Amino acid sequence: MATNLNLEEQDQLDALKHFWSRFGNAISAVLLLVVLALAGWNGYRYWQARQAAQASAMFDEVERAAGASDLVLAQRAFDDMKQRFAATSYAPQAGLLVAKLAVDGGKEDAAATATAALQWVADNASDDGYRAVAALRLSALMVEGQQYEQAHKVLESVRADAFIGLAQDRLGDLYVLQNKPAEAKAAYLKAFSAMDADSEYRRLIKIKLNALGVEPPAPAGAG
Repeated sequence: MATNLNLEEQDQLDALKHFWSRFGNAISAVLLLVVLALAGWNGYRYWQARQAAQASAMFDEVERAAGASDLVLAQRAFDDMKQRFAATSYAPQAGLLVAKLAVDGGKEDAAATATAALQWVADNASDDGYRAVAALRLSALMVEGQQYEQAHKVLESVRADAFIGLAQDRLGDLYVLQNKPAEAKAAYLKAFSAMDADSEYRRLIKIKLNALGVEPPAPAGAG
């Protein structure tokens, strides 16, 4: 009995040795890849958390500078964030804040500073919402400077669903300024369709359409 058991154990051991001799290297390689992948993922998460913490601290600097109306310091911190933390959500927030600070300050070069900050956000923010907000604000500056074609391109770049209506409404205003009523009507109709049926903004767009001699379609199911 004991001899049979020992033989069975020896057979199992021989089988294991044979299996490991054939597949041991492959198994070791797979295990090594798994370990490296886990280590890499953990390292990436640590790097992301560290980047976010540092970007948050630098954004606090921008906020403090804005609170003190110190555009120079805010711009310097924002420039640093663009170099080091462009991929974080704090960089576009800083850009929007710097642009607002520049416009509110009303200095001679305010428009150029605000335009540069907003253009960077519109071009580089990873979040479509930040890009859209920057584009809308940038288009307003461009319209003030009578840069109508540039404003048109910026507004057409808006892709975030929540901002399509606002962008189309702004396009309609732009076409009115350019004396292009047909294009204005089309843009306002797109804006009207994109807005919630009960929103006050939609009523404002309806007024603009009525002024152009257009009655927007009634909501589906309306009597």
